[in-house]
Amino acid sequence: MMQDTFFFQAMIYLAGAVIMVPIAKRLGLGSVLGYLAAGVIIGPAALGLTGNQSHDIMHFAEFGVVMMLFVIGLELEPARLWNMRRAITGMGGLQLVATTVIITSGLLLLGLPWKQALVLGMIISMSSTAIVLQTLEEKGWLKSVAGQSSFAVLLFQDLAIIPMLAFFPMLSDNTMKRPAGVSQDPTFIQGLPDWSHAVVILFSVMFIVFAGRHLLRPVFHLMAKTGMREMFTATALLLVVGIAVLMTSVGLSPALGAFLAGVVLANSEYRHQLEIAIDPFKGLLLGLFFISVGSSIDFDLIMSKPLLIAGLVIGLMLCKMIVLYGVGKVFKVRNAQNFIFTFGLSQVGEFAFVLLSFSLQERILTKEITDMMMGVTAVSMALTPLFMMLNEKVILPSLCATKEGAETEEKESDIEAEDNPVIIAGFGHFGNTVGRFLQANNIPTTVLDNDSDNVDLLRKMGVKVYYGDATRYDLLEIAGARKAKIIVIAINDREKRLGMIETVKKHFPNLYILVRSANRYDAYDQMNAGIMHIYRETLDTSLRLGVDVLKLLGHTTYEATRSAKTFFVHDEKTLKYLASIRNTDEYLVAVREKMEELETLMQADRDSIQLAKEQTITGGGHLITEL
Repeated sequence: MMQDTFFFQAMIYLAGAVIMVPIAKRLGLGSVLGYLAAGVIIGPAALGLTGNQSHDIMHFAEFGVVMMLFVIGLELEPARLWNMRRAITGMGGLQLVATTVIITSGLLLLGLPWKQALVLGMIISMSSTAIVLQTLEEKGWLKSVAGQSSFAVLLFQDLAIIPMLAFFPMLSDNTMKRPAGVSQDPTFIQGLPDWSHAVVILFSVMFIVFAGRHLLRPVFHLMAKTGMREMFTATALLLVVGIAVLMTSVGLSPALGAFLAGVVLANSEYRHQLEIAIDPFKGLLLGLFFISVGSSIDFDLIMSKPLLIAGLVIGLMLCKMIVLYGVGKVFKVRNAQNFIFTFGLSQVGEFAFVLLSFSLQERILTKEITDMMMGVTAVSMALTPLFMMLNEKVILPSLCATKEGAETEEKESDIEAEDNPVIIAGFGHFGNTVGRFLQANNIPTTVLDNDSDNVDLLRKMGVKVYYGDATRYDLLEIAGARKAKIIVIAINDREKRLGMIETVKKHFPNLYILVRSANRYDAYDQMNAGIMHIYRETLDTSLRLGVDVLKLLGHTTYEATRSAKTFFVHDEKTLKYLASIRNTDEYLVAVREKMEELETLMQADRDSIQLAKEQTITGGGHLITEL
């Protein structure tokens, strides 16, 4: 059937996203809820257009989560990750243990066997990395206290998947038959002795760290030198896919491996360009993942047991919210931020699908329990954007006396101190001088340059420069343009400078723009683009040379310096006047007039200096006579 073909399915998923996401954004619901709604509409519950490949698409879409964690890792330098260790182990560990204990105890009271209750408690303790981080990023809360606390807990949960996958087989019930059609995914370590599993896993992690530090930079440098953007993108995709294959082959989470690689490359000069290369694929695959979650909701099961499903969803989410709020209080997260943290992580996460399937394979949970919990997981994920919107629009304004949940009582602690006030685009001879001057004055800067050889050389010299095309809006966004104060446009290409001026004016009106200009004709175009802070790279040097010529010809230092200053002031005024003239003949006439005006001005200035000299000498003579 045509409905089962790849292109038809691609058309349906893309159409669902293109229609529903703008509607959801327009209604203020966020893109995640739009994707989920699209999945429900095209899924079996409504139009039934997803065909027989929806399960395979879900596995493919989960790769979006892998890419997202790679990008998150790129934004976390190892030093910053070490600084977060208390939040990761403390908040993350307390949340996971407390949730597991409470859920397990409740299920035991309901009569469930202890092995199943324990496994379900551990699975339910997980939250959705994809939904939470995507929503926090959209609302600008990712760098707030709530955002950083959420990230710490989510990271600990992702790390906890490894021991869970190792622990679950110990709870296997050998008397339970494996369901028909369910097979265990083969891994490289399955045929090896048990003692060697840890060695292989440790070697895989060490290999990723070693490759990130020593092997990947030369590869990215080579790709950057080709000047072909698609090759750099292909290399970035190969890196993420290769890590996913390696991690899967040794039985680990590919998302965790991608995150580790991102952290290792966080100090790389190619960090920003890697984010740019991966970001479109990450966004599309995450959207596909959310659509798949929406289409996988089994409404037949929900309608057959509506009270049970509703009770489980509400009960589990309330239980998680109580635990999360308590964790926030223990770690002194203030009310507004704690509500964002609590509501954001209250769902059961996407890794529950993986762990539930794994538990079914290992004959720990029955198929009936697994199907029901998958429905509960999908519904809880779908409710999360609504819960967060309810929190933002109703609870925060009424209980916390704030208009926006991200702006809390302790605003200064919400924004990271590492956000640099200055961005320098282009680090050639011009930008290099500006950068060294600012560094010497302890002004933190973010430097971007598109010359891979120059970046490599500067890195060896100890200068922290990032490789990337600074004319691109998305790269400037990642580089922190929304929070910076000043941008210095010092790139070599004249056309790119003009294009970058328009990009910055359109997307980052908060930035104070200072632009390098090669000559006066370049400056004319920049002035006509609305820029007044223009720095002609040859003007100051030329005047300094002229000053030296005058001094060698016998003029005093004062005379030469004053003459240069007079010339500079007149030339700046002339530049603004000539920039408005388009007709060539009129321009030539105006230039001659201004040259004559300058000569008259300079002559008047010289006469003034000479008169001052004579008065000084005359005054000195009278003084001698009187004495």
